[in-house]
Amino acid sequence: MKYTIIIPSRLHSTRLEKKAIAEIGGKPLIIQVALAAKKTNARVVVATDHDVIADICAKHQIEFCMTNENHQSGTDRLAQAVQILGLSDDEVVVNVQGDEPFMSPEIIDSVAQVLLQNKELRMSTAAHPIQSAQEVINPNIVKVVCNTYGKALYFSRAPIPWQRDAWQATNLDKAQSIPEKGIEDMWRHIGVYGFRVEFLKHYPSLPPTFLEKAEMLEQLRALYNGIDIHVVETNIVPEPGIDTPEDLLRARNKWNELYPKE
Repeated sequence: MKYTIIIPSRLHSTRLEKKAIAEIGGKPLIIQVALAAKKTNARVVVATDHDVIADICAKHQIEFCMTNENHQSGTDRLAQAVQILGLSDDEVVVNVQGDEPFMSPEIIDSVAQVLLQNKELRMSTAAHPIQSAQEVINPNIVKVVCNTYGKALYFSRAPIPWQRDAWQATNLDKAQSIPEKGIEDMWRHIGVYGFRVEFLKHYPSLPPTFLEKAEMLEQLRALYNGIDIHVVETNIVPEPGIDTPEDLLRARNKWNELYPKE
């Protein structure tokens, strides 16, 4: 399966400063993400905005490219990276977030495969079944609703679909008030994206939409502009990404649990 994984990585992050170079399992976070991505058979490239990250990649023999500092999103950074790398329009790129050291190679491969097998598709992602009622109400957990063909209808931080009869008396301020009934039909979005290079080059020219700004979900820009997003269903539940100091501590503990030092 021939495709390219691009990992966008900027040095300065909002909630956890310089998280790309934070240590986890004895290596910088961005290196652990790249090494996890290399468990696929894809080409892996880090697209960064800073020499510090570039030097770390070079030290660990991870391919990288330098991109502008002023990109508003990871997808914008990817769009420049495919130009720098000279990828052709019909090639497939998978965006793996730079704070996902536990991302499953099987999920990455499946997101790429659906584009490689369906030339008319321009974008793909993944989702797994919601595991608990608490996830339903958590705005940090993105939900997705799809049609019968596996195409996304909408992504939201809100509980979708809303179980009108089962949840009509639910207090949205209290996660424990959500009944378990109905969650078997709900899907949690996994933040890994596949792109046809042709569409990725076009993406920065699409203006941000009201929906994207309201939900703070970049993929809604594609849906708003009529771009189908194919959602691969999986039962693999990846560990959450790292956004805060608390997340970093949790990830370090999980890493030590999965890979204990001998």
